[in-house]
Amino acid sequence: MATDIKKLAIQTIKTEADAIAKLALMVDDDFEKSVSVIYNGKGRVIVTGIGKSAIIASKIVATLNSTGTPAIFMHAADAIHGDLGIIQPDDVIVCLSKSGSTPEIKVLIPLIRNLGNKIIAIVSSTNSYLAQKSDFVLKATVDKEACPNNLAPTSSTTAQLVIGDALAVCLLNLRGFSPEDFARVHPGGSLGKKLYMRVSDIFTKVNAPKVNLEDKIRIIILEMTTKRLGATAVLNPDSTVAGIITDGDLRRMLQKNESFDNLTAKDIMSANPKSIDMDELAIHAFNKMESHKITQLIVTENEKYAGMIHLHDILKEGIV
Repeated sequence: MATDIKKLAIQTIKTEADAIAKLALMVDDDFEKSVSVIYNGKGRVIVTGIGKSAIIASKIVATLNSTGTPAIFMHAADAIHGDLGIIQPDDVIVCLSKSGSTPEIKVLIPLIRNLGNKIIAIVSSTNSYLAQKSDFVLKATVDKEACPNNLAPTSSTTAQLVIGDALAVCLLNLRGFSPEDFARVHPGGSLGKKLYMRVSDIFTKVNAPKVNLEDKIRIIILEMTTKRLGATAVLNPDSTVAGIITDGDLRRMLQKNESFDNLTAKDIMSANPKSIDMDELAIHAFNKMESHKITQLIVTENEKYAGMIHLHDILKEGIV
C-alpha cells in the first residue's frame, strides 16, 4: 500500500514535470506579441476562466499585481451576469481554458469581442473555439492529465500557471521591476520586512551602551549590565568607534589578570568591531551577524556611533 502511494506520487510529479518541460517548445511569436500588447497597453489585464481554470486565473492575477502589472480577476460565469462591467476600453483580456469550448466561454468571448478588447487565450486545445476567436494564443497543451483517469485538471492547470508565471516574469523584466518596487507592494510579513525594514527602524538608540577609552572596569561592567545588550561600544573623543567590549572580552580579562583595578576600556576592548550603517536593511545586519558568528553589531550614522543592534531585535521583528 505505502509503496503504491509513493509510486503514484512520483508518477504524478513526473507527468506534470514532463508536461511543463514541453511548454518551452510551444513559446512562439504569439507569446512575444502578448507580452508586448500588455506592456504597451494603457489599461489593466483582466484574467478570466471557469472551474479550475478560474482558480489558476486568480493566482495569475496575484502574481501580475505583485510584479508591477495591474490585473483584475473576472470569473467567466459572473461576467455574463453583470461583471462584464469590469472591463474598460484599454484593458487586455486573458482567458484560461483547457478545452476552450465550454458554454460560458462561448457566450463570453463574443461579448468581449464586441467591446473591442484584445483577447489572449491560454488554452490546451489550439483548435478550440477560444483559440480561433482570440487575438493571440498561448499554448498550454498537455498530452495527459496526471490523474490516473485522465480527467481531473492536474497537468493542464499546472501548465496554465506556468504560462502565467512566464508572462509575469517577462513583464517584470521589461518594467525593470526592482527589489525596492517589490518591497513597496509586499509590505507585510517576513518577506516585506526583509525588503524594506532598515536598521534605523529597530536598533537600540535610546540609552545605547557606550564608554570612553579611559573608563575603568567598574564603569564598563555597570554600563554593560544596565543596558543589557551583553556589550558596549568604546568611543573616541569625537564619538567615532574605537572598539567594542563584550562578555567574552570581560571573561578573557579575568583569566589573564589577577588585578584589574587599573585597567581601562582601551586595554580590554576588541578594536575594529563589526559595524553597520543605520540606513542599511535589517536583513543585511542579520546576514553580517550570521557570517561572523556574533550577536550584535555597532550601528553608525555618518561614521559616528549611533547605537547597537542585537540579534534578538531582528528576531523579534520576524524578519527571519
